Amino acid sequence: MRLDKLLANMGVGSRKDVKKLLKAKKVTLNNKVIKDGSVKVNPDEDSIRVEGEPIIYKEFIYLMLHKPPGVVSATVDVKDKTVTDLLSEQDKHFQPFPVGRLDKDTEGLLLITNDGELAHQLISPNKNVSKMYRAKVKGDLPQDVVQQFAAGITLDDGYRTKPAKLKIVAAAEEPGVSEVEIEITEGKFHQIKRMFEAVNAKVIYLKRYRMGELSLDSQLPLGAYRPLTEEEMAYCFRLKNKEF
Repeated sequence: MRLDKLLANMGVGSRKDVKKLLKAKKVTLNNKVIKDGSVKVNPDEDSIRVEGEPIIYKEFIYLMLHKPPGVVSATVDVKDKTVTDLLSEQDKHFQPFPVGRLDKDTEGLLLITNDGELAHQLISPNKNVSKMYRAKVKGDLPQDVVQQFAAGITLDDGYRTKPAKLKIVAAAEEPGVSEVEIEITEGKFHQIKRMFEAVNAKVIYLKRYRMGELSLDSQLPLGAYRPLTEEEMAYCFRLKNKEF
C-alpha cells in the first residue's frame, strides 16, 4: 500500500494534509524520514510514525454502543441524530454502520462496525443468532402467551414469526404493566412491538441487552461506546468464519 494512502485511510488527514506532513519531514518509516508519499509500505511489518506518534493500521473497527432512546439506527438522517453521530471523528473516518436496527425509542446493545461480512452473520435470519430484550408491556397478557410466542406469532401483515422465548419476569409497579424478557432470532420491522400488539398488549419500554454472545457492558452509560474486548472479538471472528 502507498504510504500516503495508508495515512489518509487512518484519518491522519486528507491527501493534501498528508502531503504537507511529508514535505515538513514529520513522517518516518522504520525510523527514517520519508518525503515521498508513493513509497510502498507493509502495514503489518513496517513502523510508521507521524510527528513521533505511531500509526497502527487497521481495516475494520468493532464498537459496542449503548444506544440511547431518541437516536436512530442509521448513518445519515435528515431530521434526527444518528448512532454514528455519537462517534468521534476518528472513528467516523472508517465509515462504520450499525449492525441491524433498534427503533428510535429503543435503547441497548448495538454493534457498530464497517465489517459487512460480520454484520451479515449477526443479522441474517437463517443464521439464527439470538437477540435478547427486556421490555415493559402494558395490557393483560393471555394466560398462554408464552406458548403463543413459542409457536410463532402472526403479525398484522400475515407474516408468522419464528418461535420466540418469552419469560414473564414480574408485574411492574404500574397497574396493568408486566416486565418481560424475550429472545428472538430475526428482526422484522418493529417485530417485538408488533408481536405484543398481536396479543392486545403494548410495549412501552424496550431494551436489547444481548446479541449472540455479545452482552451489553453494564458499565457503559447510555450514549457511550467502547471497542470490543479481545474475547468479544474472538467470538465475532468465530462467527464470521463459521460454516453454515
